[in-house]
Amino acid sequence: MIISNKGLNLIKKFESLRLKAYQSLSGNWEIGYRHTKNVTPNDMISELQADCFLIQDLYQIEQSINDSVCVDINQNQFDALCSLIMDIGIMVFNKSALLIKLNKADYLGASKEFKKFNKSENLVLAKLIRRRKMETELFCSDL
Repeated sequence: MIISNKGLNLIKKFESLRLKAYQSLSGNWEIGYRHTKNVTPNDMISELQADCFLIQDLYQIEQSINDSVCVDINQNQFDALCSLIMDIGIMVFNKSALLIKLNKADYLGASKEFKKFNKSENLVLAKLIRRRKMETELFCSDL
């Protein structure tokens, strides 16, 4: 399975598009929708290139979901997971209670785990609460 346009649009809603390279809080150079590979300080890209980078960056996330989720999921659930993992990272997802519950076919239980990923550097952020709410709604939309 791969991400749909609905999933891409959800990610774009929360990831700011930057057409000029910038240094993140962690010190990494980023461009587009948080793309980091081979970015240098003076890089500039088009919106189309940012979209291409996003799709490339999501490939590893898609593969991770396809490899780690052992139960059937629908497109909306897949898209919600892509958005979540784009934000929290593959390693965090692979160790999460969300994945454990999902692989037991506890879809409702898994959906309740999204809201636990609402912090950045131990601070609860309103934008993460909003993002998790939208991901949860998408995940549950066809249950």
